[in-house]
Amino acid sequence: MKDYSVQNKKAWEYNAYEFWVRTLGIPTERAKKDVENPMGMLKRYTEYFDSYDGIKVANICGSCGKKAIPLALLGSEVTIFDISEDNKKYALEVAKAANVNLNFEVCDILEIDLSQYENYFDVVFMEGGILHYFHDIDEFMSVIYSILKKGGKLICSDFHPFTKISDILNLQQPTMSYFSTDVFEGEMAHARFFDEDVRQKMPKCSYRKYTISEIINSIISNGLCLKKFDEHPAWTNEKIPGEFTAIAIK
Repeated sequence: MKDYSVQNKKAWEYNAYEFWVRTLGIPTERAKKDVENPMGMLKRYTEYFDSYDGIKVANICGSCGKKAIPLALLGSEVTIFDISEDNKKYALEVAKAANVNLNFEVCDILEIDLSQYENYFDVVFMEGGILHYFHDIDEFMSVIYSILKKGGKLICSDFHPFTKISDILNLQQPTMSYFSTDVFEGEMAHARFFDEDVRQKMPKCSYRKYTISEIINSIISNGLCLKKFDEHPAWTNEKIPGEFTAIAIK
């Protein structure tokens, strides 16, 4: 495991289970919401899936299962790949309460077992700010290519690179030149929701943010055929881009 992955793992295993319970509810409460309206829990991502029943989905950095469990309820065979044992604990408890099967592999994404998962998935799905956790986007996209079946689909939704120069999503992370290639340390995504005394003790994550061209070119250069690139408004200001979704086919 790379040094920065070890660092990020420490951050994502610090009070993560307690955070999910506090913000999403105890697993039985969260499961009830997922069961009642799985399509609604997927939100805008429903427009990017061609089908659900019987497809194999890799949910990259799927965290606590917020999107994986609704997909499983709709009939998909979902595997979360995530670095946090705390995330696994919460996700599997919610899945059990929702009465669905969920596979959860705790690992560095760059070390996914290709002897098991090469050419395996119909869909690779990621959302919620993933790419900046990886310092070499080409290495990351190479793994994504490897685990997709021929004809499989990548659904990559992430923070818009505009966030490099403006904290438009109120994530309280440093801003920089849009063209910066620097690696930097910053708080984990939900640190700002903790009391200040706890926040000060939380381990930092190691980040590398990318430009739009770096993201698009990495998708293409690693053998995927880019089919669509949508930009979405920030949740803080609908006049400014806050997220994007890239769709590509192997």
